[in-house]
Amino acid sequence: MARADEGGVSFWIPGFFGSLAATPTQPGWSLTSIYYHTSVSAGGDVARAREITIGRIPANLNVNLSANVNANVDLGIMGGTYTFATPVLGAQASATLLGIYGSNSTSLAGSLTGTLTTPGGSIPFSRFDSIDSSLIAFGDLIPIFQLKWNAGVNNFMTYITGDMPAGAYQSTRLANLGIGHWAIDAGGGYTYFDPATGHEASAVLGFTYNFINPATQYQSGVDMHLDWGVSQFLTKQWQIGLVGYLYQEIGCDSGSGDRVGCFQSRVASVGPQIGYIFPVGDMQGYLNLKAYGEFANENRPAGWNVWLTFNLSPAASTPPTSSRPRFTK
Repeated sequence: MARADEGGVSFWIPGFFGSLAATPTQPGWSLTSIYYHTSVSAGGDVARAREITIGRIPANLNVNLSANVNANVDLGIMGGTYTFATPVLGAQASATLLGIYGSNSTSLAGSLTGTLTTPGGSIPFSRFDSIDSSLIAFGDLIPIFQLKWNAGVNNFMTYITGDMPAGAYQSTRLANLGIGHWAIDAGGGYTYFDPATGHEASAVLGFTYNFINPATQYQSGVDMHLDWGVSQFLTKQWQIGLVGYLYQEIGCDSGSGDRVGCFQSRVASVGPQIGYIFPVGDMQGYLNLKAYGEFANENRPAGWNVWLTFNLSPAASTPPTSSRPRFTK
């Protein structure tokens, strides 16, 4: 969501899936609220791509850019999930809709030097840019459909989701909360969870196809993302562990608005998590805190982010260790 560059970035929010991603839950409605903060920065290549996208570097200008771009994003994500009682293909089916509201503050500062190509020849060019952009608004809508299968300690899931570009977006604005184009994402995951020992390990692999942005005529390439988590339940209520993700663009950016080339992006992360399960009347509450430190980034900003998630779902009819919240995002 902290789109500091146009090239190589999908709608996928890093860390969206985590521990216990594939474990089924009780049928009925559940509610999830998430506070998400990210602080990221990037250097010349990303800053140049962003300046091109917002129209600050004309097509006939060849430049070298020494600049940095920084973004701080705070989001409130609300989601409602309905888990169906009737199996679908032998699996538990659920449908979710996520809505986003928050703030994005992005700045870019640096110097440009190069030549401006004109009919009369090339003209030397130099400029210092300092751009500050911020907004508080709604983001895009994210629908999710999942199928989950359980076989003892082994849990499997498949999902399809996407981005509905309903959020605040302007192609000439540095900070946005929407991405300005449609996207579709699908994948699958596995969770090993043994209630007797409290051992848990999850991994979810997905792929995103980004449709062309009609405002910029820019299309980000297909990307691959892997979310993983491992944890230990110390009691029936307390969980601690590690989480991480890997994002890798496997297709090249394209479109008539692409002036940065293939621009494949990559970033990886790892960090701690802690979770707590507790009763809320006749419902079950789940509170999870996780933090990520990013590294190995290429053509994409990197930094850190934090997730604080509260999930309220129907209480399990069996002891709490046999069923966990649907997701820990």
